[in-house]
Amino acid sequence: MNPIAAVKSNWRILLLVVFVSFAVVALFVPGGIMADDSLGGNESVQESPTNLEFGLGLEGGTRIRVPVTGMTAEDIASDAVSEEGQVDQERLEEIEGTVEQELDLDPANASVDVQEDGTVTAEVFTGSVTQAEFAAALQSANVDASEDDIRDGVTQSTRDQMIETIQTKINAAGLSGGTAYEQTTATGEHYIVVEVPNMGANELRNILSERGVVEVVAYYPGENGNQTNETVLTGDDIATVDPPQQREQGDGYVVPIQVREESAQQFQGRMNDIGFTSDGVGMCNLRGDGESISFDHEGEQYCLLTVADGEVVDAHSMGDRGGNGLATNMRQGTWADDPTFQMGAQNQQDAQSLSVNLRAGSLRAPLDFSESQVYSIEAAHADQFKQYSLLIGLLSVVTVSGVVYGRYTDTRVALPMILTAVAEVVVLLGFAAVIRMPLDLSHVAGFIAVVGTGVDDLVIIADEVMDEGDVSSERVFQSRFRKAFWVIGAAAATTIVALSPLAVLSLGDLQGFAIITILGVLIGVLITRPAYGDILRRLLTDQ
Repeated sequence: MNPIAAVKSNWRILLLVVFVSFAVVALFVPGGIMADDSLGGNESVQESPTNLEFGLGLEGGTRIRVPVTGMTAEDIASDAVSEEGQVDQERLEEIEGTVEQELDLDPANASVDVQEDGTVTAEVFTGSVTQAEFAAALQSANVDASEDDIRDGVTQSTRDQMIETIQTKINAAGLSGGTAYEQTTATGEHYIVVEVPNMGANELRNILSERGVVEVVAYYPGENGNQTNETVLTGDDIATVDPPQQREQGDGYVVPIQVREESAQQFQGRMNDIGFTSDGVGMCNLRGDGESISFDHEGEQYCLLTVADGEVVDAHSMGDRGGNGLATNMRQGTWADDPTFQMGAQNQQDAQSLSVNLRAGSLRAPLDFSESQVYSIEAAHADQFKQYSLLIGLLSVVTVSGVVYGRYTDTRVALPMILTAVAEVVVLLGFAAVIRMPLDLSHVAGFIAVVGTGVDDLVIIADEVMDEGDVSSERVFQSRFRKAFWVIGAAAATTIVALSPLAVLSLGDLQGFAIITILGVLIGVLITRPAYGDILRRLLTDQ
């Protein structure tokens, strides 16, 4: 047989070899072919002999399930959206400003937006406001709303944005294997669930309790001579963020950032207007103790304050460095062409937190930890579970191998069957490594189920092919194999349909079991079962 004909005849076996090879690379080669993690990951993953990531049950850590703090008034202010779908942005800003003023809220704690269905929704993100007060504030903005129009909780878009921000924050902090997702109860209550391996409950709660609202505030003498605070940069104005660095001169740390082009001109102009690039150069004498900044000072101060979640973490002046620094570039109007800037922090922990918050963005709403549910597992216990899981996996393979060999007593049938089942698990593990799926106890149960269902299907193939005696003819083999494949194809479809609801719904550990089982069935039907058929054909028929 010429090489081309051999490839065409055995392409299913070659396909299985290719998939197993890629899986081995993904599992064991450092870096492998895993999905890119541009935000950084936990280096501890590379200390493992494999590239697999593990969840709480196999690594230890904490899971927190917590609702979002807030109230929502839906389908209001129809006058803000025309019949053609045009949005009156000024009207939305008017409503939002009135709500903030009437309820004495910061801008971060109120929002009025147009949803995907074209309706206007108002939200407040605080637990200190009642539904009656919220309704009264909306009525002050000429919105026809009552307490009956207001419900506890936030919109789906707000929850989606928060989950994305939390996931980015977890990745940026290098918390490998951490994940965030939404969970909905049977009564319609919505929760955000965050799982982070190798982290205690208090530490994770501290990370999530920070909304991550970062601002640069100008602290300068106002027209009446009193010191004035004015926000001149927010997290939304930041384009890129570099890792924290220690100051070249003096104590403390800095986080280098680049300001967005559209915000740079405005920031540069404002610094010139209020005197930071002229009289205010080097005029900041506020001092800190490494944790907080003291505002006990004499004389006029021109300070750029780094503020995180309302707390001042650093204060520094506008420098000039011999006439070639930030102040000079802003005076000359050239800084906006390369708008780099440094936010300060007094210690490394604050600098790292600042960097993470700038990269991830701020949480749209706070989380209500008074209604949270926490699950933690110690790393020592998780390590035991990992060892037991490996032992059970090996026992399942050995047991299945013994049963298969005892049934057929023919290595031509039994050995390929065992190797094919193992190859299926290897491919599935490689896929988990590529997509960085944190494996947990539920996934281990799924792998064991995959071994069982896989061998069941291979037994069906072997029995169907060998049941009616002589199978030396390739034509006879193909006819019997197709009949068997229809049976296992129908069984696979039934399994996928039955487990799909568990894979889609937020049902905790059941979801992981369903996902692994469905992936295993798909890999089996598309790759390993056909390959096993080709192997049997080569071993049992006359070539």
